Amino acid sequence: MSVWRKSSHSGTSGNSDCVEVADLVGTIGMRDSKDPHGPKIALPTASFRELLADIKRGAHDAA
Repeated sequence: MSVWRKSSHSGTSGNSDCVEVADLVGTIGMRDSKDPHGPKIALPTASFRELLADIKRGAHDAA
């Protein structure tokens, strides 16, 4: 069974937009915290790390 977790930076009010992640075999799973039974995305660990680096440097910020 996968253990899903939210970032420690997520709010505790219950209505914040959060992504949950889980360590899966060779991949990192992602899902919407408000819809835990909905769609999930799995990326290879290296690709997930690249995505995080892009996000941290603002590559996906809205213009």
